[in-house]
Amino acid sequence: MSNNLKLGVEVISARLNPKEEISYGDGYGGVNAFVELRFDDQKVKTSTKHDDSSPVWNEKFFFNISESEDLSNLVLEAYVYTKTSNITKSCLGKIRIFGTAFVPYSEAVGLNYPLEKDKWSVFSSSAAIRRELALKVFVTDNPSLKAHNPTHTKKITSNTRHRFHNIPSTEKSKPSQRKHQQSPQPQPPQSLPLQTQLPQRPPVMEASRHQAVRFASPIPTAMGLNPNPPDYSIKETNPILGGGKRGRTTTGHDLVEPMEFLFVKIVKARNLPTMDPTGSLDPYIEVKLGNFTAKTKHFEKNQNPIWNDVFAFSKSDQQSNFLDVVVMDKDVIKDDFVGSIRFDLNEIPTRVAPDSPLAPEWHRVNAEKGGEIMLAVWFGTQADEAFSDATYSDALNAVNKSSVRSKVYHSPRLWYLRVNVIEAQDLVVVPDRTRFPNPFVTIKLSNQMVRTKPSQSVNPRWNEEFTLVAAEPFEDLVISIEDRVAVNREETIGTVKIPIDSIDRRVDDNRTVPNRWFSLALDNQRRVRFATTKLLLNVCLEGGYHVLDESTYYSSDFRPSMKELWNRQLQPSIGVLELGVLGVEGLMNQSQDGKKETVDAYCVAKYGTKWVRTRTVTNNLNPRFNEQYTWEVYEPATVITIGVFDNDQINGNGSNRDGKIGKVRVRISTLESGRIYTNSYPLLVLGPSGLKKMGELHLAIRFTCTSMFQMLVQYFKPLLPKMHYARPLKVVQQEILRQHAVNLVAARLSRAEPPLRKEVIEYISDSNSHFWSMRKSRANLFRLRSVFSGLLGTGEWFQDICRWKKPVASTAVHVLYFAFVCMPEMILPMTSLCLFMVGVWNYRLRPRQPPHMDTRLSFADNIHPEELNEEFDTFPFSSQDMGMVKMRYERLRSIASRAQTVVGDIAGQGERVMALLSWRDPRATSIFMVLCLFSSVVLYVVPFKVFVLLAGLYIMRHPRFRRKTPPGLVNFFKRLPARTDCML
Repeated sequence: MSNNLKLGVEVISARLNPKEEISYGDGYGGVNAFVELRFDDQKVKTSTKHDDSSPVWNEKFFFNISESEDLSNLVLEAYVYTKTSNITKSCLGKIRIFGTAFVPYSEAVGLNYPLEKDKWSVFSSSAAIRRELALKVFVTDNPSLKAHNPTHTKKITSNTRHRFHNIPSTEKSKPSQRKHQQSPQPQPPQSLPLQTQLPQRPPVMEASRHQAVRFASPIPTAMGLNPNPPDYSIKETNPILGGGKRGRTTTGHDLVEPMEFLFVKIVKARNLPTMDPTGSLDPYIEVKLGNFTAKTKHFEKNQNPIWNDVFAFSKSDQQSNFLDVVVMDKDVIKDDFVGSIRFDLNEIPTRVAPDSPLAPEWHRVNAEKGGEIMLAVWFGTQADEAFSDATYSDALNAVNKSSVRSKVYHSPRLWYLRVNVIEAQDLVVVPDRTRFPNPFVTIKLSNQMVRTKPSQSVNPRWNEEFTLVAAEPFEDLVISIEDRVAVNREETIGTVKIPIDSIDRRVDDNRTVPNRWFSLALDNQRRVRFATTKLLLNVCLEGGYHVLDESTYYSSDFRPSMKELWNRQLQPSIGVLELGVLGVEGLMNQSQDGKKETVDAYCVAKYGTKWVRTRTVTNNLNPRFNEQYTWEVYEPATVITIGVFDNDQINGNGSNRDGKIGKVRVRISTLESGRIYTNSYPLLVLGPSGLKKMGELHLAIRFTCTSMFQMLVQYFKPLLPKMHYARPLKVVQQEILRQHAVNLVAARLSRAEPPLRKEVIEYISDSNSHFWSMRKSRANLFRLRSVFSGLLGTGEWFQDICRWKKPVASTAVHVLYFAFVCMPEMILPMTSLCLFMVGVWNYRLRPRQPPHMDTRLSFADNIHPEELNEEFDTFPFSSQDMGMVKMRYERLRSIASRAQTVVGDIAGQGERVMALLSWRDPRATSIFMVLCLFSSVVLYVVPFKVFVLLAGLYIMRHPRFRRKTPPGLVNFFKRLPARTDCML
């Protein structure tokens, strides 16, 4: 297959340790460097630079690409040699660039690649690390460029082909058709003109060291090829829910598949016989079912213990026909047998919820010595009340058994606490003639602390306002006045603790909260006897706000903090949301230390103030949960978030963090009422090594609208409570308060049993969504471009009409224009009718499934490894070296300079409009005033229809009546002064 694609390589320069003295075997001490390039069985060499440790070549070479479809599997190798004699050479290092990193010529920049030590090199590895080679690599289809006469190798080795990254591709398009193709999806990130001529890391390193080369190749899209990306779409499934009857609601678990469990509830024991000669008994109970053994905790010297433990054995673990309950006496050497009870599984009753729980019964454990235990044994499903408190058969060996149970949590109610520090009187300070007092106020609430500015006075006045986040049950507000006596040295003057329950609560901005004086407990009472320091404050709890602990784009609740406002604003429930967590398929083991061979997965779902956590299925890459939960819905524009995590607390090591496997968001307004959505959602995680699909989460979702009228009315109400509009918070302040709110929720829920850990709260709440990254900026830029693409397309279409490229379409537009001008009363009705018809036409194209995370829209499936490294770098203190930080800063400056220019141009156009009547340019203003006076007379004499008709015909005139220069009014506008000349 013939094609015109060529790989261009420009060898720019190298840095070969100018300060390091290198000596070779034959005594030759100089560096006579040259570069050898190898690509697709072709090999070329540069010229040799003698006695130069920083050689500069600036030589270009072009290689033929035999198969464009196989470009992503090819590898460019560059070896840097030094001539040690006339016939021998030594390798200083090499680099390898995979085809997935090749870009078109318009996007290519010179990059510094660190030379890696060749496996046959005799030099030290430290020397190889400090050497660099600057290359510029690009792909071009310019037919005028001719490939050099390379030396062809005999065979393709493993170094020239990289089969690990074999990305299938479809049939390539011809070069003549590339410029006419339009992709329905945003172009890959490399098509943006955001690259700078700055030294960067190599795009791709060896696969054995960096796995970032797993991304889709940017070249097939840029050059007309279409690789098959991984499947990140949601898929509709048809599981058998509720025992095969979708309409059955008696159990309340009709959205999940029924799972059968054998429940054993050990309540207590009485009069257990003693087995030791000392007469003591340390009892515990073993429950045995085949190869599975569950144990209760033991009690020391207790013949009447109380356990209240529940064990659940799944049906797949029932490998025996008998259940044995054994009472044991714990001993140092060997535990003693006390007694046992055997149950035949065929005789155990079955309980169907919502029947009442099975009553426990007393059973004799030892026929000779007596002793009884109270227990209950029954077959049930996950709808049983005992399911959430049970210890499951797959987690019997877990040290921390509570961490594997399913639980329901409720977030604490959050309030905004507004504190206005006004002034203080009669401060007691240590007399010091060398300085003035420098007092300031410190406000502490939980882990939040703010300070006022210092004021040099014994009766200071600050009048500064602060907003904090308070959570019920409230903690005391601690306010202290401190005196800055030296640099990094403060002395506390006095402190006051204010119970938040005693603070006034404000519903809206109409009520005025009075100021209050607070007496401080002084720390210097020994120096002044009858001193009383007072602090004037205005403190109130704002109940009219909704404390945002999630982003407003995917928040699950917008109700105000004060519950009294819910009834006052008449916000009834508009529906019920039901979620069935079926299971996960195809999980990947993400253990970094290699200690865990499988995954201990559990799911967390959050909507409103209610958090739910499924049980943990241990040692399973395809866990099945089949748990169902319900929420009340008050706002259709809300989002439910479901996350999957790897439980790392089972063995009792609380210092480990639970692994993030992925999350799914579903917007309530996208769900049809009464329909059951059964889909599998891909679990996607973007990490430093790139985008990974961790598995597929199977969900069943149903939204039932209880009041369609209330739901439709809700669309016309403000999204946030009234206080957000009457007294809005600043954007920066809102983000800071949101971070505090997330920390408060995490602190409270982490004290539950089992704890909902901080990393889980932060991941579900997406607390780091406001952090900057190059990927997000590029994605938002393309989102903006797609928004205005329709407007730009309309402009291009109108230009074609004006240029008469299609005479039939231009004639039809002129006829419609005449009709609208003659009957202007039909413009708005026809516009509304056209919009209605477009909506009817698009109804057949409506989405049938809730939207999911779009990897192409997020630019997550094709991102530069350096940008990923920057996105996941620590903040606010970077962990990278100063050179890398400087490179990123320079790149950001270049991007900001372009944005600065665009913003300046837009501002300049507005300033020119304002300059029409500002007399900044007296002549231009005079001309404009004369034109306004003349146009007023013309518009009065000429009918408005005629004026509009003539103006439209002039704009759409035939090209033969057009000039090649801009119209006079455009030239006049461009000559108007802007305020750019006033900029420094």
